[in-house]
Amino acid sequence: MQILMVENEARVADFVRRGLRAEGWTIDHASSAEDGLEMLASASYDVVLLDVMLPQMSGDEMCRQLRARRNDVPILMLSAMASTDDRVGGLRSGADDYLPKPFEFDELVARIEALHRRRKGHSAPDKNDPIVAGPLAYDPASMQIKLDDRNVDLTTKEREVLVMLMRNKGKVLARERLLNSVWGMDSDPLTNVVDVTVSRIRRKLGPAGGMIVTIRNYGYRMDGE
Repeated sequence: MQILMVENEARVADFVRRGLRAEGWTIDHASSAEDGLEMLASASYDVVLLDVMLPQMSGDEMCRQLRARRNDVPILMLSAMASTDDRVGGLRSGADDYLPKPFEFDELVARIEALHRRRKGHSAPDKNDPIVAGPLAYDPASMQIKLDDRNVDLTTKEREVLVMLMRNKGKVLARERLLNSVWGMDSDPLTNVVDVTVSRIRRKLGPAGGMIVTIRNYGYRMDGE
């Protein structure tokens, strides 16, 4: 997926850029609305992440100009301005979705995927459907993970990490993605809490823990049918 982020806050831009690249997506960055419009005039993108509070031209105005040019690229607005009036204003200017700052990285990924599916005409799986990976099964209603019909005793963080791996079965998840999604965007990126948590999960799963494959210097992948 090709994504354009229009964001003038360097810390936010770096956080999002690193996280989305870890998802395997290509992301370009513009620090102003003017630069963003210029990039959109010369390249095609699947989704635009647009900050509202930009220097000179606001995100709302950029959105209006983009729609006036009949560019229908999906736009997700990101803003610390989260009142109802702010959200309504952003949507009326032509945005497709609105995510207040600060946000959880996993929600950002989910909203980007939803916009992309909507444009491609694909439907999303029901979030209440059980998730199965080999002998493991997660029931969202009870928030319980079972191994061969036996309940697995996990802490909240262990369960969240394991569910993320199961939900993304066959896909490599970067340590940074797991850290941001489970512990929050302000977590210390140098901490080894992800590795320690995965190690505890493996011990509790016994032989089934081998389904969690380590991708050296990157992250983890859940295998299994």
